[in-house]
Amino acid sequence: MCSYFVCRSNSESASIGLVAGTPGLAAASDVSAACERSDAALGRAFGFLGKRWNAVILGVLGDGPAGFRQLSRAVGPISDSVLSQRFAELARAGLITRTVQAGPPVSVAYALTDCGKALLPALGQIARWAEEYLPPDRQSARTNQGLNAR
Repeated sequence: MCSYFVCRSNSESASIGLVAGTPGLAAASDVSAACERSDAALGRAFGFLGKRWNAVILGVLGDGPAGFRQLSRAVGPISDSVLSQRFAELARAGLITRTVQAGPPVSVAYALTDCGKALLPALGQIARWAEEYLPPDRQSARTNQGLNAR
């Protein structure tokens, strides 16, 4: 059985962790160590996924494999060199695969690995949370207003 707990640091920010075992029987040092592991894991995850375009690319690939140009159009205003860098980072992390398809013409397809697919529910939850609780980005709001006026 697992129970949730909230860790408070000196800055009073909260981290949510998970303790395995019987609720209420975890020693304070176990909870503290779990908080540190949880903080470190969340820091790594958001450091990687928070890097501009990474989560967006994963979300787009959630619809299925795609080629470079298709992804470039779907992701948005991103240069080819930055998109290539992000693909390389995501592939090194084991989240996507790159497959060269024999031509002519030769083409490249990118797809999520099982590890990448495992992130999709979490990304969906984060997106739903952002829609409900975060104020709209001013730039996005201006862009959406411009699109709606057409």
